[in-house]
Order: sequence, then structure tokens, then C-alpha cells
Amino acid sequence: MTVLEAAAALRQKRVSSVELTLACLERIEKLNPTLNAFITVTAGLALEQARQADGERAGGLDRGPLHGIPVAHKDLFCTKDVLTTSGSRIFSSYVPNFDAACVWRLRQAGAVMLGKTNLHEHAYGITSTNPHYGAVRNPWDPQRIPGGSSGGSAVAVATGMALAATGSDTGGSIRVPASYCGLTGLKPTFGRVSKFGALPLGFSLDHVGPLTRTVRDAAAVLQVLAGYDPRDACSVNRPVPDYMPPAAGISLQGLKIGLPENFFFEKLDPQVDHAVHFLAYTAQDLGAELVDVRLPGGHQLNVIAQVTLLAEAASVHEPYIRRRRKEYGGDVATLIDMGRLIPATDYIQAQRLRRRIQGVYLDILAKVDCLLVPATPIVAPHIGQAEVAVGGQVEDTRLASTRLVRGFNALGLPVLALPAGFSQGGLPMGCQLVGRPFDEGLLLRIGAALEDRTGLTARTPPL
Repeated sequence: MTVLEAAAALRQKRVSSVELTLACLERIEKLNPTLNAFITVTAGLALEQARQADGERAGGLDRGPLHGIPVAHKDLFCTKDVLTTSGSRIFSSYVPNFDAACVWRLRQAGAVMLGKTNLHEHAYGITSTNPHYGAVRNPWDPQRIPGGSSGGSAVAVATGMALAATGSDTGGSIRVPASYCGLTGLKPTFGRVSKFGALPLGFSLDHVGPLTRTVRDAAAVLQVLAGYDPRDACSVNRPVPDYMPPAAGISLQGLKIGLPENFFFEKLDPQVDHAVHFLAYTAQDLGAELVDVRLPGGHQLNVIAQVTLLAEAASVHEPYIRRRRKEYGGDVATLIDMGRLIPATDYIQAQRLRRRIQGVYLDILAKVDCLLVPATPIVAPHIGQAEVAVGGQVEDTRLASTRLVRGFNALGLPVLALPAGFSQGGLPMGCQLVGRPFDEGLLLRIGAALEDRTGLTARTPPL
């Protein structure tokens, strides 16, 4: 059941929030021992909030589409009186006395919190193979990774353990799990959603957004999450539009969709290439004009994003790594060590080049309404698989998984990831719609039109 389907059922009194919550908790009890999506399950709190939601609706109070909807939060977001680990030993006993902005906003909208989802340690990685809390497993094939770092959130939504979940995205951490698990994931414009109360990784790269089954569900969650927050120095004070696409019959007539000639369609699994081009032709059939565009160096942009993250993450972890190094997993400790070796001159030069490339992308997006590109060049790799073969070449699994997503964090542009199809082996493949700053509404409209035509979200994991 999707968020909007559940919301309609609640309002038609065909189901109660308590029944929805119990159904999710039963799924968690059944599937979490295998898939390991949750670190903490707050069953008692969830049922208390569900009863409150039912009582409020019975009394005539309607907080909106998320009122009474069971959701999960990535265990990176502070939750009042609930353990918040960041998937680490460093914060293994941290119980905040406040809610992160995204948690608070969803709570005010009447959403029910089921618990906190597993993730790659400190959100610094794409496998969600956590050395302290165990590997999160992909529901389409439990021997494969779900992507990361928001892997637990993706698995929870893909399996119906939650109807929606929050995620963070610093180098693809919402969009990679969306691609590998067959979901919709939205990285909003930098500054559109408050990062207050999110344990940081990269100050200028972190984004907060939703993981959902459908595009319209993502719109409903973004409607609640978006907005100015003076507690976040990066938050942008501008009005929040109505993000919800029309219910049906969306035309893309008059829109121009850019298809890059370089970088994004190089070195792909042929099945991914075919699936994304099929979506492009679907958009064309819906009235859009496909425009070939040439983008500035994708490899250079990835290096800029990597240098930025290495340095900023090392800064974030400086208070801990010296004293508590043994409490870090090996991969994360190595990345922090690498970041501590980045010269200040390299970081500054990266920011200069970053601004220059941002300007070039904005010029391109002034000529087209969005870009359509693959999300990941491959399907989900196996757990523990260090390298993958892509386009006849062997590539590091982490670098391959983030190659097509990482640069957009450096640019701060809004990106909607959604299913593009399924491989011959039945594994999801994803694409990205990249838009102008604060143009999430248009991306959601285009995404909904493609979703309606393809019907890909109707397919669920074989559990």
C-alpha cells in the first residue's frame, strides 16, 4: 500500500492508523531478522501515536495526507528519547532530548514513527554493510546490498515495513538505495529541507529527503519536510509550493528533456542503458522534446565532490577519531584518514571549480527543463563484492555505485530518482531527473507522468 492509498483508506474509514501500524510491525517482526533494516523498533511509541491519530481524526482534526501514516527514520536523525546511533559505536548510547527538524515536521503532520533504520556507519558509504549492526540486505536478492547509506530506509519501504522513510544524501545515499531497491528517492535542492538534528557528514553536501514507493508519495512527504528553518544555517527562506502532481493524465507537452551525450551514458550495463533510453522515449511519447546536451567534465566534478567530502567528513570526525579510533569500522576510518591528508589548498581549489561548474550546469538547465540520466550504472552488487565489471572494465564497487550521483551533491541541484526497469534477473534499475534549483515540483510532475505510463511501481520484491 502506498502513502496516498493508505491516506484515502483512513479517511474513508476502511482502516485505522492502529491497524496500519500493526501491519507494519508484523512485517518488521517477520522480515527484519533476515533483512536487518531496523536498528531500533519503537512499537509502543508507534501504537501510542497511531491511537492518537485515530482519536484526532474521530474528533474532526485532519493534519493532512500523512496523518496516521507509519514511517521510519534513518538512524542519523535525532529522535527525542529514542536511541540515535548513526550506525556507529561512537553514538551507540546516544539518546537525544530533541527531534531533528525532519522528525519534528513529520510528527506535527501526524505521522507515526515505527523506529530507526540501519545504515552504513556514520552514513559514510554505499553498501549499508555495517560492522556494528550487521549488513542490510536487498529484498530483491538478500545476497546483494541495498545501496547506502540509507539502505535500511529503502528496504523498510520496499518491503512494506514502513510506508515512507527519511534518508540523507551526501554522495548519493538516497538515490543509490532507490535505484538498487526499485523505489523513488528525492534529493531536494540544497537548503530546501532543514538539516537541523541530522548528524553531519559533509557540511556543504548533506541533503535530507524521502524514500517512498511512488512519486506522489515523495511529493506528499516533501510537502511536509520543505521549509525554512533558522536553526540550519544553510536553510533557504522561500515559499513552499504545492508539490503534488495531478492525479492522472499528465502531459509533458512543451517540456525539453536533456539527454547527455557524454559521461552519464558511458560505461553502463547495457540493460541500464536500454531502460533509461526507454524512459526517454516514453517522455517523448508523452509530448516532451528530447534534446542532446554536452555537460562539463563529469569526472572532474566527481573529484571535486570527493575532495570536498573527504575534507569535510574528516573535520566532522576530528573530535572522535583521535581518541576512539578503535570504535570505527575499517572502511570509514580509512576515509577519515584520507580526508585528514587533504591540503587546504586542494579543498579551496575544489570549491572554486565547483562554483564554475555550477554556473555551466545552470546555463544548460536554462535551455532544457531537466536532465534524464541513469542513477547507477549497474544493478545491486553482492554483499562483500569489492569490484564490479562495467562496460568491459573492472571498477571499485563504491566508485561505480556513486559515479553518476555524487556530482549532483556538489552542485546542490534537486534530483528525483525513480525506477527505470528491471534486469533480466529481476533486479531494479534506476534513473535520475535533474532540475533547476527549487524546481522539485516540475521533477515530480515529470516523474509521475513516467510512473503512470510505465507502471513500474506495481512490482514488489518476491517476499
